[in-house]
Amino acid sequence: MNKLLGPILILVGMALLELIQLNVGGAGMALKMQKRIDTSGLWGAGLLGAVFALSFCPVSAALFFGSLIPLSIKYGSGMILPGLYGMGTGLPVLVFAILIAQGARSVSRIFDRITRIEVWARRITGVIFIGVGIYYSLSYIFVVL
Repeated sequence: MNKLLGPILILVGMALLELIQLNVGGAGMALKMQKRIDTSGLWGAGLLGAVFALSFCPVSAALFFGSLIPLSIKYGSGMILPGLYGMGTGLPVLVFAILIAQGARSVSRIFDRITRIEVWARRITGVIFIGVGIYYSLSYIFVVL
């Protein structure tokens, strides 16, 4: 493992210093999906919200379709029980969205500061990785040290 670690650290350090470019294909797929949803308008946003809700709240979906809909049919409440359920589950999301929006202003100021620090931290980390990678390569591959 030590023989592999040297070259890997050198490559990662070079990538951190942007001496080499690593092409990761996942970002292109996300952009294509975002463009598709943008062109779909309201229906795309609704579908994205439904997928998001089902992926993060499977228990909520199971309660809705497994318990609430049969109860609603049994008692003939029509839209009252599902509407109350929807408001009850949506209200915390609304509160958190407002809190996040208010906090986004202060986060953006902090993010600007962190971005300046991140550039230097990445450069320092890249130099350290290259140095340690050279040391490991000289010690375990070339047995010089």
